[in-house]
Formats: sequence, C-alpha cells, structure tokens
Amino acid sequence: MSENSVYNAHSSQDCLLSLYIIIPAYNEFINISHIIEEWYPVVEKHDADASSRLVVIDDGSKDNTLSILENLSRTHKLLKPITKSNGGHGSAVLTGYRYAIEHGADYIFQTDSDGQFESFWELRNDYDAVIGNRPVRGDGAQRKFVEKVLCFLLRIIFGVNVPDANAPFRLMKSSLVAKYISKLPKDFNLPNAMLTTYFAYFNEHIIFRDITFRPRQGGVNSINFRKIIRIGIKALKDFIQLRKNLCEA
Repeated sequence: MSENSVYNAHSSQDCLLSLYIIIPAYNEFINISHIIEEWYPVVEKHDADASSRLVVIDDGSKDNTLSILENLSRTHKLLKPITKSNGGHGSAVLTGYRYAIEHGADYIFQTDSDGQFESFWELRNDYDAVIGNRPVRGDGAQRKFVEKVLCFLLRIIFGVNVPDANAPFRLMKSSLVAKYISKLPKDFNLPNAMLTTYFAYFNEHIIFRDITFRPRQGGVNSINFRKIIRIGIKALKDFIQLRKNLCEA
C-alpha cells in the first residue's frame, strides 16, 4: 500500500469517528445560548454521518435553561438536551458519560469552559486521554486550594501523582471511560477526579496539557466553604472505600 493510500485510509477512518461533547448545566439561562453557539460548530465539524452529539445535561435547573435548550434543539439537530433531578456536577457528568457510551461514541469530550479543543483533538491518535491542567486558574484561590488538597489526598491514598485531577476539560476514548466508570458509585460527586486516578493508577496512556481556564460568566456558583468541607469529608470516605475495592479486586 502506498504512503498516500495509508494517509487516505487514516483520513477515512477519522471521518467515521463520533464525538460526544458533554456539558453539565445548572441555572445557565444567562449564557446557555452562547455556550451552544460556541460548541455546536465544533461537534458539526467533527460529525460522522450525523452520529456525533452535543449533549447538555440540565441538572434540575430552576430557571428556563431546559426550555432554551429544547428550543435550540429544534434547529440544532446534533444538540441533545437531557434533564435530570438535581444531583450536582458529578452526577450530571456521569449521566452524560453513560449516555455517550450507550449511544456508541468513539470519543467523549467534557467541558465546563471554552476553546482549546483542537489542540486536544490533534493528540487523539497518540493518547487514550488528554486531560487539562490548569496552572493558572481564573475561578478563585479557594478552588485552587481545594484542587491541591484533592491531588494530595489522591497521592497519599492511591499513590498517583497528577497535576490536576478534576479538570473539567478532557478528551477521552469512550472505551477507556467505559472500562472504569462501573467502578464508581452511581452518583459519585467527583467522577473526573477518580477517572484520572484510575487512568494513572493502571498506567493508561494519557497526557496532561496546560490550558487557560476561564470560568463561565453568569450561571449559579453553588460552591461555598461549608459545602466544600462537606464534599471533602464525603470524598475522603469514598476514596478510602474505592482504594479498598482496588485491593480486594
């Protein structure tokens, strides 16, 4: 087979890849239209025979986020709004991941931010997962501190050393997510952090790529110090149990 034939074969295979972009949303009526207009062209560009999707999980919003999504889906055929009762960011992300796996996605891309997708997509053939690393964060010192504590706990409990465990900006092979998602409790609050941990613990072929992280403007910030403490205590208990499960497996 000639070099040109090999290139054409790879190009043809790439054209058949399906991409599911997963975005959780809670009370996002202020900027949900902008989010769709930003990401819809990306899923269109990487669509394979109308099999790719922009999946937005409405996590029980109390405003009109869902109705806006439903209206947009009438003119944006690759947009798939999903609604569920409020369960938090992690529960919404897991709902999106499971939906993508069940519907045959080849790649899953989860985002809470904007831009930078193409630099991740370019690495898809070299790694099973490309995970964002936020050396500089635009969402406050409090969240940066929480992430550092999270990475410290994962290093102590699981023995993995990762620069950013919970970054909501990651491209993953669907098969890789499917391999580990069943290890998580149904509504686990920190699925990205544990998926990153599993990938590192089992030496999957992953890479961390620096990103600039600009949080959304608008929406609802449901995190406060008391909630952080509550989530942290539960996460610690969950991590210990999940580590125990690994030892027993």
